[in-house]
Amino acid sequence: MERYKLIKEVGDGTFGSVWRALNKLTGQIVAIKKMKRKYYSWDECMNLREVKSLRRMNHPNIVKLKEVIRENDILYFVFEYMEFNLFQIMKDRGKGFSEAEIRNWSFQIFQALSYMHHRGYFHRDLKPENLLVTKDIIKIADFGLAREVCSQPPYTEYVSTRWYRAPEVLLQSSMYDASVDMWAMGAIMAELFTLRPLFPGASEVDEIYKICSVIGSPNENSWAEGLQLADVMKYQFPACSGVHLSSLIPSASEEAVNLISALCSWDPCQRPKAAETLQHPFFQSCFHIHPPLHSREGRLSHTPPVGIKGAMEQHSSRRNSAGSLSVTRSANNVVLTKANSPLRAAYSGHSTRKVADSREKMCAETADKLARMSVSSGTQLKSTRLPPPPPPMKAGGWHGRTDFLARSHEIPSAKRYSRKVMG
Repeated sequence: MERYKLIKEVGDGTFGSVWRALNKLTGQIVAIKKMKRKYYSWDECMNLREVKSLRRMNHPNIVKLKEVIRENDILYFVFEYMEFNLFQIMKDRGKGFSEAEIRNWSFQIFQALSYMHHRGYFHRDLKPENLLVTKDIIKIADFGLAREVCSQPPYTEYVSTRWYRAPEVLLQSSMYDASVDMWAMGAIMAELFTLRPLFPGASEVDEIYKICSVIGSPNENSWAEGLQLADVMKYQFPACSGVHLSSLIPSASEEAVNLISALCSWDPCQRPKAAETLQHPFFQSCFHIHPPLHSREGRLSHTPPVGIKGAMEQHSSRRNSAGSLSVTRSANNVVLTKANSPLRAAYSGHSTRKVADSREKMCAETADKLARMSVSSGTQLKSTRLPPPPPPMKAGGWHGRTDFLARSHEIPSAKRYSRKVMG
């Protein structure tokens, strides 16, 4: 620890405190999490869920564990530094976020969840406090409750902060899976629109009542297994018809409401997987590829601006873009790649392209005429089967400044609701 200079404590949670620190050798700002309990062997340290899971994952939207230090039986985690957690931003916000901002953040989180679930882990404690933000980059943090998908149940009943806890966990099921992360994301997305929790239960029973009052009580058709879990607990669901989410989230688009409704389904099997959410119409604009404007005079107007190589180059450039994913240009500068299909290797027989002229004084009438020209692409490009490229990531590549804030259960809310550590 002599290589680090502690600057300021930025969080204190159940399991440890977090400090903003300076690496004296490199000058890099990091976050150091000091665990509260003592560890007497390296094997004990390396078997911690947080260490095991983060050592196996390397993703631009998952906080990076840089170093593990054990000194005098005290364990320190050195993380990349992030400026805020999402809850801090929300509580200082005067009004809800724009749909473009919510789409941007959600797209990044779902990419991280898709990566995480594919590699055999689910988080189990997603909430705004565990989503870290620097500028427009967001990362998932705090893997202290992470579990392997292939691990054998029963699992712990208490896993997450109550407001984001899936109903199967509230009903003490020991057979849950990665779908608990999807439920939490539905609740988080709704809260980003309104700055108010979607299900602000004061206890487990009240939490279930709040869920029923929003999405309606379950029945044999919607969640037969849930009724069985309730019977075991001697619990009877309240009779609620629910409301349409659009009335609770009036600023959300139809696509956003549809996605949140799917994520907050009673039946875990009906919730979309993380990879499937990336193909939802809500994220359609995240798959726009903008071809460059060719300003060189003499450029043939009928030449397609993007081929297979060009499309891949454009896709690569968007991975490092700092702009908002949700911002779309006018139709003359957009090649739309459908979310449920890879980039195609051939152009259609007839396509329309609007050609941008380099001369600023080109009259609008001439540009419109050029835009309406029908162009034949001639013979199709050779249809070579290429592996589909990954969806464009808003994270700016595999680098960036980041950090791990502590489990900020204790941060007071500016709203009328208060957050507690235990349910």
